[in-house]
This record gives sequence, C-alpha cells and structure tokens, in this order.
Amino acid sequence: MAKFYFISSEKEDRKQLVPNKITVDFLLNYSKALSVIDYKKMKFEALLN
Repeated sequence: MAKFYFISSEKEDRKQLVPNKITVDFLLNYSKALSVIDYKKMKFEALLN
C-alpha cells in the first residue's frame, strides 16, 4: 500500500515570502506586453515586445 506523507499547516511555521524587486518588475512588464486574442473557439497569445 502507498503511504501518504503530508505536513499539517498547523504544525508548520510558515515563512512570509518576500519577492525580489527584479522579479516583480519582470512579471509586471511581461503581463503588460502579453496580448491574448480570441478568434472563434481559439485563443492566441502574442508577446508584444
């Protein structure tokens, strides 16, 4: 039989993750440049750089 291993969230001390400024800037710029075009039942993604 397979054993299931998990960590309970009550027992685990969760650390607050702090993103790097470079990472946040990259994600914001990427989302600004991304364009999704719906055509009939298809979706096209275009990166406008």
